[in-house]
Amino acid sequence: MIEEKYRDGAAFLEKAVHVIEQTGVKIVDLKDRYAKILMPFAPNINHIGIMYGGSLFILAEFSGGVIYYTSFDHARFYPIVKDVSIRFRRPATTDVTLEVSLSPEEVEAIEKAAEKDGKKDWTMNLELKDSHGEVCCVVQGTWQLRKFPDQNQ
Repeated sequence: MIEEKYRDGAAFLEKAVHVIEQTGVKIVDLKDRYAKILMPFAPNINHIGIMYGGSLFILAEFSGGVIYYTSFDHARFYPIVKDVSIRFRRPATTDVTLEVSLSPEEVEAIEKAAEKDGKKDWTMNLELKDSHGEVCCVVQGTWQLRKFPDQNQ
């Protein structure tokens, strides 16, 4: 379930990048510091009838922006992706979901460091699961929270 305060943002995120929108990705659960995102099997079917690897990668990379949206101060910070590594464990032949979360302590530490140093990396280890709950991909990614430049300088 998407919390009311995040409904408009979820709709925006799903359409913010045209290539991501084309995959049909859907944010299905969104609340403070948590998201569950679904990549539908169709239209992401490749030439051998399994989910296209690039779509699985998009799901993983997209999660960093979604968790940023529910976790960090948008007026002071913005995210970038630095590194994403994906290991394909088994073919995906159904819709695929990913759950991502940060603890309040992680968010506080990341924001505090970004405020002090202008930027701060954070790493997430993620599992992409098919509709049977089987892990089809494991992902390690590093995103970076960056402080907007001061407007008063």
